[in-house]
Amino acid sequence: MNLFRKKSISDGNAESSLKKVLGAFDLTMLGVGAIIGTGIFVLTGVAAAKYAGPALILSFIIAGIACAFAALSYSELASMLPESGSAYTYSYIAFGELIAWILGWDLLLEYGLASSAVASGWSGYFQGLLSGFGIHLPNFLSSAFDPAKGTVIDLPAVMIVLLIAFLLSRGVKESARFNTVMVFIKIAVVFLFIIVGVWYVKPANWTPFTPFGFSGITTGAAVVVFAYFGFDAVSTAAEEVKNPQRNLPIGIISSLTICTILYIVVSSILTGIVPFQKLGVKDPVAFALRFINQDWAAGFISLGAIVGITTVLIVMMYGQTRLFYSISRDGLLPKALSRVHSKRKVPVTSTWVTGLLVSLFTGFIPLDKLAELTNIGTLFAFSAVSLGVAILRKTRPDLERGFRTPLVPVIPILAVIISVYLMLQLRAFTWKGFFVWLVIGLVIYFTYGYRHSRLNETKQNENISLEKKI
Repeated sequence: MNLFRKKSISDGNAESSLKKVLGAFDLTMLGVGAIIGTGIFVLTGVAAAKYAGPALILSFIIAGIACAFAALSYSELASMLPESGSAYTYSYIAFGELIAWILGWDLLLEYGLASSAVASGWSGYFQGLLSGFGIHLPNFLSSAFDPAKGTVIDLPAVMIVLLIAFLLSRGVKESARFNTVMVFIKIAVVFLFIIVGVWYVKPANWTPFTPFGFSGITTGAAVVVFAYFGFDAVSTAAEEVKNPQRNLPIGIISSLTICTILYIVVSSILTGIVPFQKLGVKDPVAFALRFINQDWAAGFISLGAIVGITTVLIVMMYGQTRLFYSISRDGLLPKALSRVHSKRKVPVTSTWVTGLLVSLFTGFIPLDKLAELTNIGTLFAFSAVSLGVAILRKTRPDLERGFRTPLVPVIPILAVIISVYLMLQLRAFTWKGFFVWLVIGLVIYFTYGYRHSRLNETKQNENISLEKKI
């Protein structure tokens, strides 16, 4: 039964060493910063061309509904348990240590792969911008290791990851300010696409509307869930939020609402401008503007994509640093990862470990086949959090909740059903990779985490005290 020992609310580190500086607006901008980026500038084209066609709008709606249900659950738990760690922390209290470790280990993979994939996308756009000025990197520095192509390392991706690690090490408020400025820039660029593109929409391009059938729509939804992942990262900021009971739900729900509306509008205009078969490119939004001979706007879109993807990378890496911090503080990973800088009040070791790991992955390893692992981890986390709300309503109805998920247990159950259904749409390769990572995590837990857990140390100290009294 010790495998399922639970943290109590009183174990929740009320005396956090992190600095509370973030408000509702900061959180909303963090969410929008993470959600609007790769989803609009990269995933829309691939999802339309390979999976959903013009019905991509329905894929975004289905994925948005699943995320909305999960976001309501996240909001209740975040308002009730304002700690770093997001779904990992919530599961520790609702389900116990082993399940929390599995989820935390899963989230580490999720954030790491997402950050690496986003950095690779950033590199592609950045090199495209340089080529517009006649600047070309040596081939061996242009992409991850691939002997067939003669590439060795993706140098731009490595450099942007290390630059963001440095930014995050300076302090969360400074990072949030930088993120907010860039979020406004990329939203302006998205509106530029909408304003220019809407006049070139041809309804004939929406026929056939569902070329791949309903299965294509649901597979598309499973793929574009990646685009919504950002609101999970908002909840990892819990310990650095002023008035978290109020501000966390506002940040989570408002960022998801803003981004869902923008995704639906952009995907409908995109497939209305360009026949969906032609959208299987890395820069679909800029491609669509070039397709209608609006090259001047396409240039702005490319620049906006670089800005947009940068903010995604900031929030993804921020989320992983706080996850390392939380798991380490609980003793399941080495304690050095939860060491906080005395002046800046940020977990510096976690920040640089994250930066080095992500730069290693994105610099040397092509991650195209591993992208879906991010989605299966996201959906798994959604399911766990939603179940946690229903369980804690029954087991701990006395806890103060700054936000209450409506229609419990209906909303959590719907979130679980939709999330599991979308997980089942993913390829067998994805499930195999997920289980391999899980096995590695279990080995680490049973050889290190179980013995070094804070709850285990507390129990041992209690036993020693009891023996002395006897």
